[in-house]
Amino acid sequence: MTRTVASDEEARRIATRPLLMSLRPRFADAILDGSKTVELRRTRVSAVPGTLIVIYASAPVMSVVGVATLDAVDIDRPAALWRRHKRELGLTRQEFDAYLEGAEIACGLQVREPRVLEEPYPLSWLRGHAGFQPPQSYRYLADLDPEPLHALTRAHG
Repeated sequence: MTRTVASDEEARRIATRPLLMSLRPRFADAILDGSKTVELRRTRVSAVPGTLIVIYASAPVMSVVGVATLDAVDIDRPAALWRRHKRELGLTRQEFDAYLEGAEIACGLQVREPRVLEEPYPLSWLRGHAGFQPPQSYRYLADLDPEPLHALTRAHG
């Protein structure tokens, strides 16, 4: 069997694939206005600092509304994450506890450099360019995603 070794540039490109992340509109707005700097996830996110995050605001907005840059990933027990990031999460303690109920670990994505798109990319428009499906939580931008999203990541990457 032949094994191909990726070049350093290709390895870096794969490691920093843009993340497409779905957020409730309230949280998308808070990240984009800078009042929320840590996005909480129930599952481990394997992304490296510098990764571009494409922000999709879920219903009723249903549009790609902006981008931000991943600054750091903090994975720990929920109580420890709350102690470190409670002021940056944009959540009440009750919302935090309800979201993480039963979770042994939580992932805090620290973001920087939020940028609002001048014109959002509505879901209907994105679907007109390809068979686009927004993620439930997050996923990496795929080669088959609409070209306007790839152009967005090149412009902001």
